[in-house]
Amino acid sequence: MPLFAIYALDRPDALALRLEHDAARRAYVEEQELAGIKVVLSGPLQSDNGEEMLGSLVIVEAPSRAAADHFVANDPFTLERIWGEIQIHRFYRRKG
Repeated sequence: MPLFAIYALDRPDALALRLEHDAARRAYVEEQELAGIKVVLSGPLQSDNGEEMLGSLVIVEAPSRAAADHFVANDPFTLERIWGEIQIHRFYRRKG
């Protein structure tokens, strides 16, 4: 199954919303794994000093680009307008 990299930058001043909807997002990710989309790696993008969350990087294993698009479109961080700019690219994992 192909991998897709999701690079999403938060809207300005989205931290409070991000924290408020974090549990819903975690539940959503678990539901999606049951539906066949597996999150391989995810985490917040941070400022250089590590003090601010700027967005998210998520690597998903999905059956198609359409499935990855659907995953992002229904993510609580998208629905709650936490993420502003979102890019999705097919990703090839190399070892080492």
